[in-house]
Amino acid sequence: MKIAISGKGGVGKTTLAGVLARMLSAQNETVLAIDADPDSNLASALGIPTARLVNVTPLAEMTHFIEERTETKKGGYGSIFKLNPKVDDIPEKFSIDFEGVKLLILGSVPEGGGGCFCPENVLLKNLLSHLFIQRNETVIVDMEAGLEHLGRGSTSYVDAFIVVVEPGMRSIQTALQIRKLASDLGIKRVFVVGNKVQSDEDYQVISENLADFPILGLMKYNPKILEADRKGISPYDIDDQIKKEVREILENLRNQFVS
Repeated sequence: MKIAISGKGGVGKTTLAGVLARMLSAQNETVLAIDADPDSNLASALGIPTARLVNVTPLAEMTHFIEERTETKKGGYGSIFKLNPKVDDIPEKFSIDFEGVKLLILGSVPEGGGGCFCPENVLLKNLLSHLFIQRNETVIVDMEAGLEHLGRGSTSYVDAFIVVVEPGMRSIQTALQIRKLASDLGIKRVFVVGNKVQSDEDYQVISENLADFPILGLMKYNPKILEADRKGISPYDIDDQIKKEVREILENLRNQFVS
């Protein structure tokens, strides 16, 4: 499966992405996890020790590598660069292996280049297209709310686009905006996962305001997720509740594709 996960900052999408990746790996799936949100920390949600990240540079910040692959010099006004750079070797070259999951950190396009038709964006979009279309393993992408790295050519290969929401109107408004962006890119299968739910009223806020979204499941408010963050480990490794909730979300997702 090819799964993209998005939502407003702080809603728990990285927690879902990390636990889901670990769970699929434990089920003997080959999993490639992509950190495509500059504000997230998917490595921590997977449980990767900080010491293993000291010398890791996000792909978008590898200036010389990007220049080599796109055949251009950064900062050159009106420069011409290669639109189909070689990307098929990037997962093996730059990913981190942990507990059966390969993690690849994309990073963000540097200030001034966001949303631009620039070498960094071209490389990242070509890479995601390759991952969605050509790779055989399960791919889980932790996206920023702006969907910056997605390109129209690859989105028809996304099996599921999951928006994580918490019971609040700002999160719900972001979910609606994300669905509009996803629709503009041709993504049709958009689902919701509720997080930080503490009561029936919380669930009603989500279900009533997002009534036309299929809801895959809920993750309750859980202090152990904060505890895992403080300890620098994955919630998957210390909490049965989050594993039970994500297992149900995964089962409901799989049921969406059973005819």
